[in-house]
Amino acid sequence: MTIPAHVLLTFGLLALTVLLLWAPLPAIRGNRAWPWSGGLVLAILAGLHGGILDWRAPLSIAAFGALAWGARAAWGKTARALLLVLTAVAALALALHKAPGFHNPMLADGIRFSSDGALFALWANFDKAVVGIVLVGVFCERIGSAAEWRAMLRRIAPVVASTLVVVLGLGWLLGQIRPDVKWTPWSAWFLASNLLITCVAEEAFFRGFLLEKMASAMRGWRGGVLVATLVTSVLFGLAHLGGGSLLALLATIAGLHYAAAYLLSKRVEGAILAHFALNAVHFVAFTYPALAA
Repeated sequence: MTIPAHVLLTFGLLALTVLLLWAPLPAIRGNRAWPWSGGLVLAILAGLHGGILDWRAPLSIAAFGALAWGARAAWGKTARALLLVLTAVAALALALHKAPGFHNPMLADGIRFSSDGALFALWANFDKAVVGIVLVGVFCERIGSAAEWRAMLRRIAPVVASTLVVVLGLGWLLGQIRPDVKWTPWSAWFLASNLLITCVAEEAFFRGFLLEKMASAMRGWRGGVLVATLVTSVLFGLAHLGGGSLLALLATIAGLHYAAAYLLSKRVEGAILAHFALNAVHFVAFTYPALAA
C-alpha cells in the first residue's frame, strides 16, 4: 500500500486539525477557534499545493464558515433560522461532493476486504472533513477534561453495547454480513479516516447540528425531542439509501442509537464514539461493507 506524499501531508494536516478541536490551548484575545482554524488553513495550503484543491475550494470553505459563524452570532430569530438552513445546505453540498474546487483522491478501487464481500473504493474526502471541523468548531461544546471524558464514556457504554448487538445482529440475521475477523494493509488508514472524517462529519451534522437545533426548536412541544430524534435518524438512514434499502434500515436503527448517545451524554463526542465503535467492529470483525450479491 503506497499513499502519495502530498496526500499524506494534506490529510495528515486535516487529521491534526480535527484533533486540535479538542486541544486544551489558551484563548488568544478571547478567541478559542485559532488552533483548528489555523490547522485548517495549513491543510488548505497543502491541498492547493498538491492539486487536491483548486482556487474555488477555499472560497467554498470560506462561504460555509461564514454561514456557520453568522448563524451562531445572529440575533433575530428569522435571520438565525435562515442562516441555519443555509448552513445545512452548504454542509450537505460539501459532504455530497457538490461544492466546487475539490478533487478528492481515490486511493484504491475494487478492494475486497472480505473474500465474499462486495467491492469497495477507498477515497480521501477533504470536503467532508471540512463539514465536521467547522460544525464541531462553531456549534458544539467540546469536552475539556479527563473527568468529563470518563463521565461521557460511562453514560454511553450501554448505548454502545446495544448498538453493536442490535445493528450487527440484525445485519447478520438479514444476510448482509457474517463474522470475518481480519486486518488488511488498508485497515489503519480506513479506521483513522473513518473516525476523523466520516464519524466526526456525520455526527457533527446529524446530531451536533441537526438534532440539537431541531430539539431546541421543539423543546416546548410535547414529545418534541422524540420527534427530532426520529426525524434526524430517518434522514440519516435515507443518506445511506445508495447502499440499498436494508442498509438504510440498519443506518436508521444505528442513527437512533447515536442520537441516544448524544442525548444521554449531551456531547457530540458520545455520538462520534458510538458511531465509530460500530464501524470499527463491523470493519474488523465482520464482512465489510456487505456480502456480495
